[in-house]
Amino acid sequence: MLRLRQPRRDPARKQRRFRQRLRAYREKRYGRRRRQIPRAAVPSFFTLMNLLSGFIAIAQVYEGRFEHACWFIVLAGFFDLLDGMVARLSNGTSLFGVELDSLSDVVSFGVAPGFLVYVFGLREFGLLGLVVAALPAVCGAVRLARFNTTFDGEKKDYFIGLPIPVQAIVVVTLILNVNDAAWFNEYSLNNLSVLIPIIVVLAGLMVSTIRFDAVPRPSAWYIRTHPRKAAAYAVALLLVIFLQQIGLLLVLTAYLFHGIGRATYNLVRAILETPLDEGAPEHEKA
Repeated sequence: MLRLRQPRRDPARKQRRFRQRLRAYREKRYGRRRRQIPRAAVPSFFTLMNLLSGFIAIAQVYEGRFEHACWFIVLAGFFDLLDGMVARLSNGTSLFGVELDSLSDVVSFGVAPGFLVYVFGLREFGLLGLVVAALPAVCGAVRLARFNTTFDGEKKDYFIGLPIPVQAIVVVTLILNVNDAAWFNEYSLNNLSVLIPIIVVLAGLMVSTIRFDAVPRPSAWYIRTHPRKAAAYAVALLLVIFLQQIGLLLVLTAYLFHGIGRATYNLVRAILETPLDEGAPEHEKA
């Protein structure tokens, strides 16, 4: 009995037919014009690197490597600064990028520093320490939600409330300079660590309406129009380069006091310049 010979299968032919079908599918769905990479893809990559750095920082805290965790939070801040610069240069600002940036910031600058201060020096205070350690994430999320609802796509020269990356870097520089939780407990009141009021104040500044200066993009126009601010930023950069974490702590402390002092001055001046109501009783005018 004769057997019919089966036709030999050609793998290369199947691959060609699959590529042809794939090409036909793409042309049917997207048209013949090849899709370009979205402009938001590049800044979003740096945003995801920010999120990855925050996650690694949390893992380093779990392993007990506090200094490594601090530097990964600083690295997350660098990526956060970089994605904003790239988005403006490439005109890749989008609502997707804004939302992704906020989600990454909550992890890197809210959850990560909160977990860091809890394990570093607040867990011995029980429930109080847990609640205080949660404030960076809670207040940071509120601040970012407020920012997203008022964002109009235009970069301003100030922030309403302390930016969440600045709050995280302040916490990091404190731990890098102290490097021992016993120091915070040495200067304590009623057996409560001085770290508790520091975290509470920083969290309160994030949800406040105090205006803090935004770091400008360096340019010849800015140096000509704002020579004093440009000189101050140059001095701050030199302090960070030569003194490292000590210089960073000095710069951030000056930044905080400048914003708080200016807000206090404007408030007092507004109160003193408010005219009295002519119809008010005499004892209320005195």
